[in-house]
Amino acid sequence: MILKEGPTRGFRAYTAKHLDDLLRRAGLGDEERLRVRAVATVLPFRTNAYVVDHLIDWSAAPDDPMYRLVFPQADMLPETDVTRLAALLRDDASGAEIQAAAHAVRMRLNPHPAGQLDLNVPRAGPKPVPGMQHKYPETVLFFPKQGQTCHAYCTYCFRWAQFVGEPDLKFASDDVATLVGYLKEHPEVTGVLFTGGDPMIMGESVLRRYLEPLLGLEQLESIRIGTKSLGYWPQRFVSDPDADDTLRLFASVVEAGKNLAFMAHFSHPREMESPLVESAVSRILGTGAVIRTQAPLIRSINDDPGAWSSMWRRQLTLGMVPYYMFVERDTGPQDYFAVPLARGYEIFRDAYASVSGLCRTVRGPSMSATPGKVCVDGVTEIAGREVFVLHLIQARDPDLVGRPFFARYDPKAVWLTDLRPAFADRFPFEPAVARRLPA
Repeated sequence: MILKEGPTRGFRAYTAKHLDDLLRRAGLGDEERLRVRAVATVLPFRTNAYVVDHLIDWSAAPDDPMYRLVFPQADMLPETDVTRLAALLRDDASGAEIQAAAHAVRMRLNPHPAGQLDLNVPRAGPKPVPGMQHKYPETVLFFPKQGQTCHAYCTYCFRWAQFVGEPDLKFASDDVATLVGYLKEHPEVTGVLFTGGDPMIMGESVLRRYLEPLLGLEQLESIRIGTKSLGYWPQRFVSDPDADDTLRLFASVVEAGKNLAFMAHFSHPREMESPLVESAVSRILGTGAVIRTQAPLIRSINDDPGAWSSMWRRQLTLGMVPYYMFVERDTGPQDYFAVPLARGYEIFRDAYASVSGLCRTVRGPSMSATPGKVCVDGVTEIAGREVFVLHLIQARDPDLVGRPFFARYDPKAVWLTDLRPAFADRFPFEPAVARRLPA
């Protein structure tokens, strides 16, 4: 699929109210469209004209990976839930009844995994600090209030709870003064990650209000921005009205002595085919910022070594740094998208073996689990027993970082809690973390 320069007109979003018409374009019949709409009452849907017109191969839909990346699938949720929600839509039930049924489904989907609500939220005295997470000593996550949406939503998104309109499930804050005060009280913090949603949905003037107050903090070495904008709306850095102002803001962060790390999410090679992406990357790098790339391994979208080696090579060519392959998190439609850890390791290994050393900055497959980022280093045999070899890339307890540990080999395991220790009665992190499975 060859992409041309793409539209220069302003951003146009498509939401759930456009979903039925877009599904017709994919050739879906009445009943299947109804069932997809039922899924969209639970999980958020949003895309835009650039994705629809320039990234999706409609002749291959609904099997096209870019289509599957942004459009809900009828079988993403349990059959009984989809059937009930579809019946409510068919019978023109009230909005309140539909939302109540959707809420009940959401609560069974682990909306905030890995201790985000009870372990990650920092406190000022007895009160939680809204819109922030502090899981690892060196890094604070901040969720800017105006950045809690995206140019398009990924169907696999682990932060789906940010977008479903339920305030109790959402992290957000516009209190920059509290962020600055918290950082001053915690000198061990050397980096801030702006996340969401997507901070790059914000205009330059709003983004500046969040970034500039941090530039005078000597303790900060890096500012990170987590974003999918390069894949879903590269015009943000090329032709949007405030594109040039945004780049000048990036340059000012670098000039202040901070490492500005642009954490770009690319899920499929097609997202990097457009000349707009090449231009956007070049302009960002021209400010002195570094672009690091990451994405989860997702069944039916990128569960192929060739997709990953192609992405890493293209990223290297454009000047970006391959950073992470993640494992699909234990939230939302995990059962639908997850790749078993054993297969995920094979995909990573085969892709890793096919690229040059300059691409091998990438790490993975990595689980962002409750104790930290757990990397699957391989499968081997020790004392006649087949085992997973793992280590913590990052951890709540810094003493555990980099220490290898072993789990019994399980070809069906998709997450850390599916694993059992191989040569001990517990994993190294377990005194502070409860496990689902008995030893």
